[in-house]
Amino acid sequence: MPGGVNSPVRSFRSVGGEPFFVDRGEGAYLYDTEGRRYADYVLSWGPLILGHAHPVVTEALERQLGRGTSYGAPTEAEVELAERIVRLVPTVEMVRLVNSGTEATMTALRLARAVTGRPLVLKFTGCYHGHADAFLVAAGSGVATLGLPDSPGVSESVAAETLVLPFNDLAAVEALFSARGDDISSVFVEPVVGNSGLIPPVDGFLEGLRTITERHGTLLVFDEVMTGFRVALGGAQERYGIEPDLTTLGKVIGGGLPVGAFGGRRDLLEEIAPAGPVYHAGTLSGNPLATAAGNAQLCYLEEEDPFSDLAHTAERLSCGVVSALTEAGIPATGCSVGSMWGVFFSQESVHSFEEAQRADLDTFRAFHRACLDRGVFLAPSPFEAGFVSTAHTPGVIDETLEAVQAAALEVAAL
Repeated sequence: MPGGVNSPVRSFRSVGGEPFFVDRGEGAYLYDTEGRRYADYVLSWGPLILGHAHPVVTEALERQLGRGTSYGAPTEAEVELAERIVRLVPTVEMVRLVNSGTEATMTALRLARAVTGRPLVLKFTGCYHGHADAFLVAAGSGVATLGLPDSPGVSESVAAETLVLPFNDLAAVEALFSARGDDISSVFVEPVVGNSGLIPPVDGFLEGLRTITERHGTLLVFDEVMTGFRVALGGAQERYGIEPDLTTLGKVIGGGLPVGAFGGRRDLLEEIAPAGPVYHAGTLSGNPLATAAGNAQLCYLEEEDPFSDLAHTAERLSCGVVSALTEAGIPATGCSVGSMWGVFFSQESVHSFEEAQRADLDTFRAFHRACLDRGVFLAPSPFEAGFVSTAHTPGVIDETLEAVQAAALEVAAL
């Protein structure tokens, strides 16, 4: 395997040392092949809102396994999941299930270009929308972590059709649209950035994007692969009251199994084949295992409504980590949004990827290793958000913060 892994950030190159290999996950914890236990704040990069191996999800999978794993033909569960997404996500009137967040954003961009007849797309530095060619420009996340060129292997003509601005800079968006608005098909944005660390939108930014795109006939696309069912039941669009034209979702709608979706206004989605001329297909789209797990998890979230408790847990954790660091003499700032949280090794609040890059990355690396040695698994990158689950009880958070305090003191003494 290239680099010994199947996804770059797993290599631990940005934090040093060797990655541990997972044996199993239970609740809030991972157990490695050496028998060590870690409180897990990566949670498969977000989708495990109920923690590892929750009975609601595993029992749904066991029921489906006895009936087959893939059919290549329609199932009732696909319809059920689609109906559930349409009901819960405010602006989604029609939805197409796909196999990943990358496939969702790639196809949403194809659709936006088709319906507007325009070639250009605007994204923001540090926002990661998957690894399709058009989005591997100032992509943040794993690209930034490894210090790779923005778009190796991507042709100059493709890269030239992707415009990039700093997140939270509405004046720059206004200026760009004044100059080139008639050529911009769509604006893609993580409404709460999770791939540069956790960066919330400043007041008025998302509202401004909606106003500008409507004025110019440009589609606004919310990439809610991370924020969907994380920052609120209906995602960031529910939390902030903004109505995007299209929405992309990821593995959260599959309980952690490989799946994704894009959806939005009915008139737009009716352009997708076979209803319309914009082509998309996938043998495993809406596969039975993913839809079984997804329906189980989303049904639980809808009925149990754990979002207030999750938000309290994330806030307590982020505040506790920042307090432990600052009390040890290490500059730090952080925040939480719903069940997402993040910390930067910086004296100032962070509002963009450019500001995130100025944080103390060396101290983060030392802190990550010190936490791992004490059984706390943080994302092995300074440019990723953290997550909590319903399995992260007050006792788990107590245990984590005790380990974090010891780790902070160790780093401060270096």
